[in-house]
Amino acid sequence: MTAEIVHPEWLVETAWLADHLDDPSLRIFDCTTFLRPDPKTTYRAEAAIAEYQAGHIPGAGFIDLQADFSDADNRYRFAIQDAASFSAAAGRLGIDAQSRVILYSQTSVQWATRVWWLLRCFGHDNAAVLNGGLTKWQLEGRALENGANSYPATSFTARPRPQLMVDRADVSQHIGDPQASIVNALSVEQHTGSGGTHYGRPGRIAESVCVPTASLLDPETGAFIDMAKISQAFDSVGASKDQRIIAYCGGGIAASATAYLLTLMGHQNVAVYDNSLSEWANDPSLPMATGS
Repeated sequence: MTAEIVHPEWLVETAWLADHLDDPSLRIFDCTTFLRPDPKTTYRAEAAIAEYQAGHIPGAGFIDLQADFSDADNRYRFAIQDAASFSAAAGRLGIDAQSRVILYSQTSVQWATRVWWLLRCFGHDNAAVLNGGLTKWQLEGRALENGANSYPATSFTARPRPQLMVDRADVSQHIGDPQASIVNALSVEQHTGSGGTHYGRPGRIAESVCVPTASLLDPETGAFIDMAKISQAFDSVGASKDQRIIAYCGGGIAASATAYLLTLMGHQNVAVYDNSLSEWANDPSLPMATGS
C-alpha cells in the first residue's frame, strides 16, 4: 500500500483473498453487469449471472445490481433504493453489520465500487473491493468454481447517509462554486462531446472537470494504477480534500469508482450524482458544455 491510501481496509489484493477464502466471516460477491449497446436506450443492462455460474472465485455469491440494489420503480435503471428496500435485499444476500464484504467485478471495477458505495450510503463500512477483480485473479492462475453460491439470510439495518448520493438540484447548486469540484468519470471524448456514447445532449455538466475511470486502471490486469498517479490525476483538475466533490458519469456507475478512490485516499466530502447524465443530458433546462 502507498502513502496515498488512508483506508487500506477498503482495498484487498488477490493474494490476501486467496489466503482467506476459508474465513467464515467473509461475504464475497461478484457484482458484474454487462452494458450491451442499444440504439433505443443507449445501453441494455444484463446481469452477468451466466458468466458467474460458469466460473467465479470459490465461495462467492452474486449481486444483481438492478434486481437486488436498485429502485425497480424508478425510470433510471440503477437509481438508489430506499433504506427499507436496501436492508431487505442486503439481509437476503447474507449481509449484516458484522459481515466483512469483499466485492469484485468480472470486467471494470466500477460494478464492485457501485455496490461498495451503496453499502457505504446505508452505513456499512466493513466492505472492500478486490483489486483487479476476476481479471487479475485469473491472470494469476487462481482457482475458479462453477455453479452458484449463497449465504444464509440475515438482518441488515440501514443507517442512511443521504449526503453521499445527490440529485440534480444539489449538483446545480455547486456549479461554479470554488469550494466544490464536479468530476466526470467518462472518457475525454465524451466530456468534450467529440465522441463516445452520449446519454442525450453530448458533452458535460457545465464547469465540470474530467478524470476518466478507465485511465486509472491497468488495461491488462484491471487493477488500479499506482495510487500516487491517481492522486496526481485528481490534483491536476483541482479536486482537493478541502472541497465538496461530486462525481458523475452516465448513470452513477463509473462515478462510484471516482468516489471510492477519493474516499480511499482520505477525502471526506464526496458524493455521487446518482442518475448522472442519463438525467442531466435529457433536461434542456440544465446547463451543459462541449469542447475542450
